[in-house]
Amino acid sequence: MAVQREWLEKDYYKTLGISKEASEKDITRAYRKLAKKYHPDANPGSEEMFKEVAAAYDVLGDTSKRKEYDQVRKLANGARNPFGTTFGSQRGTGYRVEDMGDFHDILSDALGGIFGKGRSGQRTTGGPRRGMDVEAQLNLSFEDAVNGITTAVNVPSQEPCSTCHGTGAAPGTKPVACKRCSGKGVIDDNKGMFSLSKICPTCGGKGVIVEHPCPACNGTGKASSSRSVNVRIPPGVEDGQRIVVKGRGYSGHNNGPSGDLYVNVRVAPHARFGRRGRNITVTIPITYPQAVLGASVTVPTLMKPLTLKIPPSTQPGRTFRVKGWGVPANGHLSAGDLLVTVQIQVPRSLSREQKAAVENLAKVLGSSGDGNTAEANGSPAAAGMKGGANAR
Repeated sequence: MAVQREWLEKDYYKTLGISKEASEKDITRAYRKLAKKYHPDANPGSEEMFKEVAAAYDVLGDTSKRKEYDQVRKLANGARNPFGTTFGSQRGTGYRVEDMGDFHDILSDALGGIFGKGRSGQRTTGGPRRGMDVEAQLNLSFEDAVNGITTAVNVPSQEPCSTCHGTGAAPGTKPVACKRCSGKGVIDDNKGMFSLSKICPTCGGKGVIVEHPCPACNGTGKASSSRSVNVRIPPGVEDGQRIVVKGRGYSGHNNGPSGDLYVNVRVAPHARFGRRGRNITVTIPITYPQAVLGASVTVPTLMKPLTLKIPPSTQPGRTFRVKGWGVPANGHLSAGDLLVTVQIQVPRSLSREQKAAVENLAKVLGSSGDGNTAEANGSPAAAGMKGGANAR
């Protein structure tokens, strides 16, 4: 697995506010709390912090990645060269983190380099290596994001080149051992009792050189293609959220495990409905008589229309809460709610009879109205419903 520089520079435990002994449940609980706190919809301007939290969870929330991250951090903080500089430092040694290859190489260089050769007496770079992670974007409709969906995602793939069968060498030739590192993939730099090493710049740590590259793959040994991967999107996914599909990234090397697939979700806005966390929002128009006298009105939802009872003297902008008609529960304690906001609809034109009626009403109420103070936005209230609207 390719070790990112951020692994040595950033303390993901500190980012999530947990200890290094935290359990998987503790990590998930901390991530959900911070993701909710720093989500751009709930806290505008916190996009960067939201990304930091997501990046920390991507590593610590994965058992294998967390183990590798802990080992890299331990080596970086504990292993020192003869000059007293921490392993992986940018100053004093000339051995930078970016000069080192994958995680296997770091372990080999650190453990084998500091204490001499490894257990076998010789370092190799041909062991199993984890495949690279892959990212893909998935565009969802508002309805599919709310209800969840299983859909196919096209992701890039790398298969062994059919011309060279993965060797990278032109037909009739084969790779040869690198002369600079004698096929080890690393170059030793003895410093007294210590033996430091770095990736061979000639072969890039592979230990072999392709003198005659395959014309079909330019010596990479890989052929680019695409494949379809089925991804289950849970109900309530939000715009910008990242879904991890384990083991569906690039295949590993030398029987190493495959990488992961990261699906970045983009949710299209709806012409009528909105989201507020796990709640669905909608605004409906009502007439002045309905607001004053009360009425039963039909409210659209993502499932089927429901009947909402508007009480007398309802103020403009009041919001009614319909329990359980929001985002499905899907593992949560309960489903979200439907938040219905009412707005007084003013006619664009009136008939002569209607105009006369309004004028008579104005005379009865007086120029100052009925003397009541308008309710600002109203507080959410339980809505009366007909026809079993509470049923899922």
